[in-house]
Amino acid sequence: MTPPSPSRPRVALVGGGPAGLMAAEVLAASGRVDVHLYDAKPSVGRKFLLAGKGGLNLTHSEAFEPFLARFGAEAPQIEPWLRAFDGEAVRAWARELGVETFVGTSGRVFPADLKAAPLLRAWLHRLRQAGVHFHMRHRWLGFSASGQPRFANAQGEVIEAPCQATLLALGGASWPQLGSDGAWVPELQRLGAQVTPLQPANCGFDVGWSAKLAEHAGEPVKPVILHTVDSNGQAFSRQGEFVVTATGVEGSLIYAASRPLREALNATGQARIELDLLPQHSPERVLAEVKHPRGSRSLGSHLKSRLGLGGVKAALLHEVLSRDEMLNAAVLAERIKRLPLILKAPRPVAEAISTAGGVAWASLDDGLMLRACPGVFCAGEMLDWEAPTGGYLLTASFASGRAAAHGMLRWLPQG
Repeated sequence: MTPPSPSRPRVALVGGGPAGLMAAEVLAASGRVDVHLYDAKPSVGRKFLLAGKGGLNLTHSEAFEPFLARFGAEAPQIEPWLRAFDGEAVRAWARELGVETFVGTSGRVFPADLKAAPLLRAWLHRLRQAGVHFHMRHRWLGFSASGQPRFANAQGEVIEAPCQATLLALGGASWPQLGSDGAWVPELQRLGAQVTPLQPANCGFDVGWSAKLAEHAGEPVKPVILHTVDSNGQAFSRQGEFVVTATGVEGSLIYAASRPLREALNATGQARIELDLLPQHSPERVLAEVKHPRGSRSLGSHLKSRLGLGGVKAALLHEVLSRDEMLNAAVLAERIKRLPLILKAPRPVAEAISTAGGVAWASLDDGLMLRACPGVFCAGEMLDWEAPTGGYLLTASFASGRAAAHGMLRWLPQG
């Protein structure tokens, strides 16, 4: 391990998630600074390991332009990061750590063993060998009057050796039990940074089911096509699946639409989605089968035998339609192909996969340094951007950590 050097500036990195760790890698590799990384938890990479429970979706294999478009209105700000460290660069980085990756059927990229722990262990070993100093159980308290980061551990407030620059990679406000609790917001506002309110992203939504429908909680609804229109009149349609919860809906298809749904709720107080419950059948086919004589069979048995429509999908129809509408073949067929649901609220941010909002772009320079606080840089999910699931969030977090580290190296005096 490289020992501390009095001739090199000392830098503090606060937060041991993907952005903070990637910044540490770039800074240590430069050989110009002594790198000290602080985290409130007993170990780093806790949210990274949680993501590994689903196979660790590292990145996505799609071409650069559609990849970049996934970041919506924030794409222009994020583009320079991704130009420097895109999905292919993530795969090459993992390979350097001894972890091969593969592309799944959806285009998502995973480690060959679908595990996060081996990759994290190899990464931390390389960082320690490069001279990164880890300080665990150090909770960031803010900055002192002289601009130095303040920490607390089990013994109380800790006064660390002065540093010449600080990088904050404290996450958003999702999964607070893993360390991302948004507690940094008041301190950065005190320093003069503008912070867009933190909101849930990639989240579920409340509907307010009847007790009867709530009995289906946990059941998947698939395949379906979800249609909605955002607050700007832009249409969104995608096929996939979601899960009925005790209070509403969640799952991959809902997460994919969470941004326009949240923005519609912010603008009007409610969001409307329409579900095609039978995307494999044309409207004409559905109407013909619904109209087909059913004899003595119940309507439920008829829909099951003619269209394969039963279970939770049938329950959704009964939840939305009146008895008269269920018995009107034209109305029923139309609703099977376009069933409206009104969403009342997003689930709390602490339950979300990720966070929207954060440090506003206007508060940062091109190197991700706070304009109001020279020498303080920000990276990762605490910045004002969001991304869908599919590897985009993790890739951009990696890339932002690298961008902030390079910004720090440009700002620090040349040795």
